Amino acid sequence: MTNPHPSPPAAPTAEGPDDATGFALYGSRFQREPAEVYRRIRQEHGQVAPVVLEGDAPAWLVLGYREVWQVTSNPQLFGRDSRRWHSWDRVAADWSLRPYAEHQPCSFHVEGEEHQRRAGATGDALAAVDQFQLRSEVERIADGLIDEFAGRGEADLIAQYALRLPVLVIAGLLGLPESDAPALARDIAASADEGEEAVRAHQRVVARMQRLVAEKREGPGDDVPSRLLAHPAGLPHDEIPTDLFLIMGAGQLTTADWLGNTLRLMLTDDRFALNLSGGRRSIGQALNEVLWEDTPTQNFVGRWATRDTELGGRRIRKGDMVVLGLAAANTDPQVRPQTDPEALGNQAHMSFSHGEHGCPQAAREVAEVIAETGVEVLLDRLPDVTLAVAADDLVWRPSVWMRGLIALPVRFTPAPVRGHAG
Repeated sequence: MTNPHPSPPAAPTAEGPDDATGFALYGSRFQREPAEVYRRIRQEHGQVAPVVLEGDAPAWLVLGYREVWQVTSNPQLFGRDSRRWHSWDRVAADWSLRPYAEHQPCSFHVEGEEHQRRAGATGDALAAVDQFQLRSEVERIADGLIDEFAGRGEADLIAQYALRLPVLVIAGLLGLPESDAPALARDIAASADEGEEAVRAHQRVVARMQRLVAEKREGPGDDVPSRLLAHPAGLPHDEIPTDLFLIMGAGQLTTADWLGNTLRLMLTDDRFALNLSGGRRSIGQALNEVLWEDTPTQNFVGRWATRDTELGGRRIRKGDMVVLGLAAANTDPQVRPQTDPEALGNQAHMSFSHGEHGCPQAAREVAEVIAETGVEVLLDRLPDVTLAVAADDLVWRPSVWMRGLIALPVRFTPAPVRGHAG
């Protein structure tokens, strides 16, 4: 990654994020080429742009790499407690982003020592996962899923594989029966979309997590919720379900999209297609390139200014909402010019965010094991797999928050079933 000296920022402008010129950060324009949309926003508004979210909610979108780093590195200035937001009266009770923006007593929203206590407990619960056992379990589940379509010679790798593998693995980590996984996967995906159904889907997942905590209080096991219940941090039992929703929700859809986007890259790019059945290095390169170019988490809500300040030449008011433009930051030409061939080889992307509220290291490791092993097992079982449609015909989900395909149809030589339970 290069670090050219940036040009001096423009003088701070006075308009707020609710200005009439705010860019609509929702709709189908993000479905096909979001990078081009972010390029146009940056060109017109700079590294920090006034936007309007779905539901007419005002916010600032931070597109610059350095600016995202600045926000995430300074929790005292840009906090996670959304009760600071001055525009709650402007959004409806069924606002689709309310489950993610509204303050809740969980590690996602609390700050300071309370955040460290809660995040530490969650990190410990995930760090206790045996990585060798996890990889073996991912292989078992992946083989079982592939067995379901291996003999047909064709499949949709999104619906039949990428969306199912992570939720089955995470369900096991949480001590949930595999029979719960299909409904959870559907609701988690719906909760990341727009509209009223997103709120209802979120409520269904949280309700299942509440029942799970009650079950683990009666019969603890070797699983994440049992570890949280027994953790010396002493988390209130009625607040643990929200943290479990974050583990399930963040882990499922982002990992599914990471897996699906990596398979798409390897099936459509000659640099990888020439070595589809190759070693771990090519898979690792593909996984990392996806985090730079098609990161599952495109934008993230959010941070709230604790006082009046300046960011990227903009005057940010106390209580303003700040949306982290993770995908835009990854393509910021000030730090990653297109002429830099080494940019995709490092891991300095913002795909896991940054700072104390970034994705915990233990969670990243779990996601990487699922995604990497999922690709390895599939290419081992179906070494001649090819795309069944033209690459340009693939359709992305219409989401400004997440980046993932609706379907990934493929063909391959029918393969024998291995008989793994999955």
